Amino acid sequence: MKNLSILTLFFMFLFGNADAQLKAGDKVPSFQLQDQDGHIFDINSVLGKQPLVIYFYPKDETGGCTKEACSFRDAYEDFTSRGAKVIGISGDDVASHKSFANHHKLPFTLLADTGNKVRKLFGVPKTLFIPGRVTYIVDKQGVITYVFNNLSDGPRHVKEALAALEKMN
Repeated sequence: MKNLSILTLFFMFLFGNADAQLKAGDKVPSFQLQDQDGHIFDINSVLGKQPLVIYFYPKDETGGCTKEACSFRDAYEDFTSRGAKVIGISGDDVASHKSFANHHKLPFTLLADTGNKVRKLFGVPKTLFIPGRVTYIVDKQGVITYVFNNLSDGPRHVKEALAALEKMN
């Protein structure tokens, strides 16, 4: 029994605790972070106004994260035509986000979660030592309607998010 507990703790250390992750039906927690322009973004300023696509990604300017961000950029009009606001969140700082957004012409909000506080609020799991890649679809009432967790296929997050938004309408 003791070995099972040690093994469980070991896997939680390596892969995070998925049980703590927010799920469909949960309310989005309140938070404030700086965006890529250094302005304070308060989630409460957009809740109740439009659907949200909140995606957590590991790191600016890495292969998978760049593919994911550019996929969101390329489908941006599909999101806005559905009334949705796209928000990307990682542990990178404001300057990194600004550079990343400018380099790839990203038209959406990037938030700097440098202390990973919001990542922890959402319970985004990690794999080994890599922060997780999770997308949350949030309705106008601030309730999560869909969660997609996949570290390896960033562009698929866009397809999943659009399909989930389609079901909301």
